Amino acid sequence: MTSPEFQLFVYGTLKPGEGAFEQFCQPFTPDRQLAMAPGRLYRLPLGYPAMTLEEGWVQGVLLTFGNAAILTTLDEFEEYYPDNPKASEYQRLRHGVYNLEQTFLTQAWVYTMSLDRVQALGGRWLPEGYWSQAVSKETPQENPP
Repeated sequence: MTSPEFQLFVYGTLKPGEGAFEQFCQPFTPDRQLAMAPGRLYRLPLGYPAMTLEEGWVQGVLLTFGNAAILTTLDEFEEYYPDNPKASEYQRLRHGVYNLEQTFLTQAWVYTMSLDRVQALGGRWLPEGYWSQAVSKETPQENPP
């Protein structure tokens, strides 16, 4: 028995062209669509971003996988533990996803981080709502206030 398809909104290293996509997502050849989701995006000093559920927009990609079997692997990569959410780096939840004109598309899974955790890690808000590993490496890290 195969698992049903599922959708995941990605905004960081799991996006096509970023560091983790080829290893974790590409083997499952997901369909891709540029998309946006309500939230705020932060650059973490750890070299990857985090999305919070604050007001704003995050730019990313809606991935549609033909099989949900990849979900366990992605949870491990994102340090999300369904049986112990409080010990998790990220939380995985269903969230509205929109096209680039901000018209609702679907509800999809997304990994988010609490604002408290982002602040504890020294996250810096990205007001444009976009993150790329290449851009992140070129941008010097500011010292937190």
